[in-house]
Amino acid sequence: MSPEVHQAFDRIFAMNPITGPILEVGSIRGPESLLTLKSLHQASPKIGINLDPPVEEPDYRIIQGNANDMHLFEDGYFSAVMCNSTLEHDRYFWKTLSEISRVTASGGLIVIGVPGYAEMGVSTFAAGKSWLKRILTKVAQFTKSDILQAGSVTLGIHNYPGDYYRFSEQAVREVFLAGLEVIAIHRVMHPPRFIGVAKKP
Repeated sequence: MSPEVHQAFDRIFAMNPITGPILEVGSIRGPESLLTLKSLHQASPKIGINLDPPVEEPDYRIIQGNANDMHLFEDGYFSAVMCNSTLEHDRYFWKTLSEISRVTASGGLIVIGVPGYAEMGVSTFAAGKSWLKRILTKVAQFTKSDILQAGSVTLGIHNYPGDYYRFSEQAVREVFLAGLEVIAIHRVMHPPRFIGVAKKP
């Protein structure tokens, strides 16, 4: 996980303190785990779920399981559920989204981060660099490049174990957070990573 995304999650939870149980879907061991965020020091217990073998750390534990079916957790148990860089690897991500909603308490926080794509054309390749935009605009005009005129920058394939999806900001808002009280959609880095923040009614 990039430091920018890790910091964005830390800021989100600093603004929305959690003291009860928290779940990270797609959790990993070590400092990149969202369960190690400084802003979650009061959350307890801290639980992760992953397809890999279980992990027991002093401050958190990771259970082996598939987030498409989290029957081991009761309805509304968690004060917050977070998930980052996982749903693009989940063939049936809609099942995981349903389970995330089910295990989150009423009034609980749901925070989901995914790699995405945004606007198309030369601007997406220039990433705010006006000199590069001018050059690419000339190249696109000269070559009549469909890639530069209609393309969009996205994160490359990173199989773990597969890599199936990229998402738009609209998908995060209208699909991932459907039926929830949307607080914010954060856009981090280039190519974009979107982090949706919402409360369950």
